Amino acid sequence: LVHLAEDVKPFLAIGNYLRKVNLSAPAIYESDIDQGILLIEDLGSEGVLDADGKPIAERYEESVRCLADFHKQHPPERLPVLGDLYHEIPRFDRETLKFEAEVLLDWHLPWRRDGEQASHAERAEYFAIWDHLIDELQAVETNLVLRDYHSPNIMWLAQRSGFDRVGIIDFQDAIIGPSAYDVVSITRDARVTVERPLMDRLVQIYVDARQAAGGFDREGFDKSYAIMTAQRSCRLNGLWVRLWKRDHMQSYMKHMPRTLWHLNMAFEHPITSPLREWCKKAGIETAESPEV
Repeated sequence: LVHLAEDVKPFLAIGNYLRKVNLSAPAIYESDIDQGILLIEDLGSEGVLDADGKPIAERYEESVRCLADFHKQHPPERLPVLGDLYHEIPRFDRETLKFEAEVLLDWHLPWRRDGEQASHAERAEYFAIWDHLIDELQAVETNLVLRDYHSPNIMWLAQRSGFDRVGIIDFQDAIIGPSAYDVVSITRDARVTVERPLMDRLVQIYVDARQAAGGFDREGFDKSYAIMTAQRSCRLNGLWVRLWKRDHMQSYMKHMPRTLWHLNMAFEHPITSPLREWCKKAGIETAESPEV
């Protein structure tokens, strides 16, 4: 919604950085920055889902271990592109977080209430809740957030070994933000149902790997995981309606039961209780399962 890449420079800079820290981003063979043209490696078409479109547990688990290993890195402020060109990495700041969460107000709520818009009082309370939640994020660990580290953008490179098997694409919109965001992206995949037992196992794999490396704040992670689940879910539950009503792409609505389920899970953490109560008063119903 904001901080989106407008040219090839972010892809070049971030891709080079990911490969430098031993992640399988596509190699860049040739580039013409002025024309916006890149010749890049084809990572193939094999992903982390089976023939029925369901998660392959072992591939998700390895992708989570890969993410945990990546999060040992300290996030860079800027990255070289070519020569004296640099890419300044945007931050997942207060404005961005609230702008994205606002999609729920502007699209989901009127759809849920037969066209009735949020009142000024409802909007003010909603943004006040998000200001408080964002305040709670100020002390949590941050890293380079890939934004869409989930099934459509993770390729499986079976001919390689270890973490090299986890191919990563669509990272040009990477941003500095809470490390937990990408953990949410893959464990609470918006496009594919990750059943709760696998979801919980993936989170535990991540936590175990981070704790083994030392210096991991489990309490801070749990809090940011809940907040980022809520933020991502609010954005997506508004986005599906917007894609339908404005862009005539109704097929995205099939994902809403899943992302309402994710919102319900975000409410399991006490830090999100004010948002849970606001949604209840506003008439936004969450879901107890990912199915319609």
